[in-house]
Amino acid sequence: MPSQPSKQLETFPNPRPGRDYEIHFECPEFTCVCPKTGQPDFASLSISYIADQVCVELKSLKLYLWSFRDEGHFHEDVTNRILDDLVAAVSPRWMRVEGDFNVRGGITTTVVAEHRAGEDASAAG
Repeated sequence: MPSQPSKQLETFPNPRPGRDYEIHFECPEFTCVCPKTGQPDFASLSISYIADQVCVELKSLKLYLWSFRDEGHFHEDVTNRILDDLVAAVSPRWMRVEGDFNVRGGITTTVVAEHRAGEDASAAG
């Protein structure tokens, strides 16, 4: 049976929880739709993090990102939402999500959102 999109992010135990090491993913096929026009938006997402106790499982990340394909999102919102969902799933020591969105109306957009353990995201905005 083929896979289906899913909002469920799965994890596995960090094999080296006593060491800071960076995990980096390039996701060049991210898509969602413009909430104003319904036209497709294409982006390359870069996700980097330093795990604490768990790491994100790659197939679940792929299915999670796929779940945005038919949803309307502003670039700023979807980048921050992905960061929030990943932070909730893995509680990293540090995480950065960068959304590099393709041209729409003659403008490209890059949105960068970061998390550091112990910081309250709501205090920033």
